[in-house]
Amino acid sequence: MTYSDAVIKRLTALCAERNITINKLATLSGITQSTVDNLMKGKTRNPKLKTLHKLAIGLDMTVSELLDFPEMNEITNPPAMLGRIE
Repeated sequence: MTYSDAVIKRLTALCAERNITINKLATLSGITQSTVDNLMKGKTRNPKLKTLHKLAIGLDMTVSELLDFPEMNEITNPPAMLGRIE
């Protein structure tokens, strides 16, 4: 599983738990729907930390909470570019 796959799985699960759509998450996060769609479709393979932070805020959690789940901790040989700060 890649980081991208893990993030998609996590966001999908969190939206289901909160009974919100991915588009609603975009609205809550202040991110364009196209940005979230690209992330969820795997077109954005290395989301920026800024994007992850906005998604976490939209889900009423910290980035640490967003990324603290078993699949994320099991990934080996992570790509160097994930979440780079720009």
